Amino acid sequence: MDRLLTSHNELLTFSPVPSQKPKVPICNPSPKKTPHLEWRSRTAFTRRRIAADASALLELVPEAKKESLDLDLPLYDSSKSPNMDLAVIGGGPAGLAVAERVAAAGLSVCTIEPSPNIVWPNNYGVWMDEFESIGLLDCLDSSWPAAAVHINDSIRKVLHRPYARVDRRRLKSKMLSSCIANGVRFHQTKVLRAVHHEARSLLCSDGTAIPAAVVLDATGFSRCLVRYDKPYNPGYQVAYGILAEVEEHPFELDKMLFMDWRDSHLDSKLKLKLRNAATPTFLYAMPFSSERIFLEETSLVARPGVAMAEIQERMAARLRHLGIRIKYIEEDEHCVIPMGGPLPVLPQRVVGIGGTAGMVHPSTGYMIARTLAAAPLVADAIVQYLGDGHGGAELAARVWRELWPIERRRQREFFCFGMDVLLRLDLEGTRRFFDAFFDLEPMYWHGFLSSRLFLPELVACGLSLFAHASNTGRLEIVARVRFLWLI
Repeated sequence: MDRLLTSHNELLTFSPVPSQKPKVPICNPSPKKTPHLEWRSRTAFTRRRIAADASALLELVPEAKKESLDLDLPLYDSSKSPNMDLAVIGGGPAGLAVAERVAAAGLSVCTIEPSPNIVWPNNYGVWMDEFESIGLLDCLDSSWPAAAVHINDSIRKVLHRPYARVDRRRLKSKMLSSCIANGVRFHQTKVLRAVHHEARSLLCSDGTAIPAAVVLDATGFSRCLVRYDKPYNPGYQVAYGILAEVEEHPFELDKMLFMDWRDSHLDSKLKLKLRNAATPTFLYAMPFSSERIFLEETSLVARPGVAMAEIQERMAARLRHLGIRIKYIEEDEHCVIPMGGPLPVLPQRVVGIGGTAGMVHPSTGYMIARTLAAAPLVADAIVQYLGDGHGGAELAARVWRELWPIERRRQREFFCFGMDVLLRLDLEGTRRFFDAFFDLEPMYWHGFLSSRLFLPELVACGLSLFAHASNTGRLEIVARVRFLWLI
């Protein structure tokens, strides 16, 4: 899916403790451990030979590997340019997009990131029309004219909407090069805290103080400086994926596999099948050739999240059932994405974008296309309001209003309602839901997945979904709506 196939910068396992609320690390894009999440670098393999049996996935001890770009980054020098118009914390796609656009308007920008040249570890999958709309088709490395969905053993749907994988190296190289060309400065460290004065915010990091008129937190789910004042109890999307060379696989090369909800691979594992029936997972796959493929087992959303070991066990059973024998693993990914939950305090002095600003799609986990589309709005607002002489809390409040206008907040509330419905569906209910969902007119399911529908269209989408649902599906939707209304 378009969602981050690896979400947090350094995530390994998910061990939920239902009685506690997740503790979100402060000012550290790469936290080491909380009571709920254990973190480790995204892992990669140097084409190491492994056993052909898919169950060998569960015994792998991968070797960490990071890819770096060979770019000469201009560094921040307090003696030459002490006061910045914008300081961006974090070097992900959204942060770089804002930095690039603000600098292109002639303002001074500093990006603060410990390792700005490291290629993002995430595998991003996107609908091609989304990247076409933001002018980034040249940053896709593989594409498929259609996507397939297996509802069960007898129902298969073909989605005639082109899908693609983002070339993460090319995208970051393009964005960094544009930042360099427009005069963005880089400071390679972590942010400790921000001290807010009447008109400026002072960022303190490793002994360096960087005064900036505007501070943008783009650190993803780490939520470095952006404040939340409500209990944080999101759903979690959990996935385990591998990019592998295989002897063969059963998938068509002209279609990516968007969702496979079949569970016949668990017939011989009764306990596993019962757990999957209660909290289902699906297979997502991008076949690049007859022997090279990305495979990922995913729990769409659950609270608490499905344990990573459980995801791996289900995936191993599925691959074995499909007759997929692995020759090499190039990369593996451990993914946990918080979905839903409250928005940050609106407004507040620090501006946010991406995961730190609550921009993950609460029903799907989608984010990259949405945040890249929002980056120009945030950047242009910063340029405009600084140019008009606004600063401090007043400027930040205006930028937050551009990012989260009332129609976007209402849209998100509807998506959170959709997430709450999905949280309460078992495997059969989930199958009925997506059987009806992908029978909708393309304008509805396209728009829902891509955050392009607003409240009137979303209401029409909901009514259409109800009309397309089976009688059992309608009863389930009504029951969930009544339950959510009562709580």
